[in-house]
Amino acid sequence: MIHLTWRERPTLKKVKCTNTNAKKYMVNNVLTVGKIYEVKNETEEFYFVVDNTNKVAGFYKHYFEEVEA
Repeated sequence: MIHLTWRERPTLKKVKCTNTNAKKYMVNNVLTVGKIYEVKNETEEFYFVVDNTNKVAGFYKHYFEEVEA
């Protein structure tokens, strides 16, 4: 039940949103191109970041690029 404590967990790294071109979901409502987000968890396919709604949500990695801390 790791998802219950993601907000309090330390940030793993930071990523910058490079696009919000989604075919199926409306990610432009919760991500801003050019903004840097804190990664709280990561899988092979997703980053779990604190989005614009101030909640932790999972997004495909192709929306982001890693930035130096």
